[in-house]
Amino acid sequence: MPESPTSHRDRYQDLERRLDAPTAGAERDVLKREIVGLFKALEAEIAELSALKDDVKRLVDKWKAMAAAQPSNAPEFVGEKPVVHADHIGASTFVEKGWSLISVADYDGAETALRRALQLSPGDPQAESLLGWAMMLNEKYDDALMSFQQVLMREPANALARINVGYICLKKRIFGEAIEHLSKAIRLDNDRKASLYAHFYLGLVYLERDMFEDAQTFFQKTLVLGPNLIQAYYELGRAYWFNGQRDEATQTWRDGYAANKFNPWGKRCAEVLQTVEAGGEP
Repeated sequence: MPESPTSHRDRYQDLERRLDAPTAGAERDVLKREIVGLFKALEAEIAELSALKDDVKRLVDKWKAMAAAQPSNAPEFVGEKPVVHADHIGASTFVEKGWSLISVADYDGAETALRRALQLSPGDPQAESLLGWAMMLNEKYDDALMSFQQVLMREPANALARINVGYICLKKRIFGEAIEHLSKAIRLDNDRKASLYAHFYLGLVYLERDMFEDAQTFFQKTLVLGPNLIQAYYELGRAYWFNGQRDEATQTWRDGYAANKFNPWGKRCAEVLQTVEAGGEP
């Protein structure tokens, strides 16, 4: 079994003490053997830990696959990995760590790292934006809303921050404010993914308000902009169904399943189709 870091440290401190002692010369060969032994032990454990780290990454990939089987309408986390640069306060290291933790769905850990980054560099726009992502994906909607609003105060044209605010307002059922932010993101037209999600979330807003024809319009536009956003098929089918357009609904769910039968939302389309064909409700 590998030794603990504490035992390695103890061996190191013992060797350092003996090297500094007046009797060091008398046990020079013994000290050499023990130092080489410690070095080799550390090298072996580093190699073992590196292999274990790769194994843990595979566990993360399996967990992501499992999580993907539980479909969510939350925005897909996007953004290039931050570059760690030399700064005397070390904030960029915590920003990069926060991004990495969000990527593996460790939202609590990401929040801790990003709050540390903001302590070191108050008002850092990248840290604030990532903190908003971490809290939103962790369903801490009130805190996330405050974080994204701070981002928008500095960057009113940040369309991704704006659709995230729109999504949070949708989840909190603040529909008027959701419509305002999502419509603004569409008018900005400076980020393709933001525009795609803005149309989709406006469809969800109108679906929640039982404005089924308006919902259909936005879901249809969503599928023109992003035919691979399979959840739009699922929600468009619901908008048709609840508007009494049963044939259009079932055809839309068939199309969604055919578009990607392996996608969790494609599977959801197949499931709801089976339910309604058996006489149930979506």
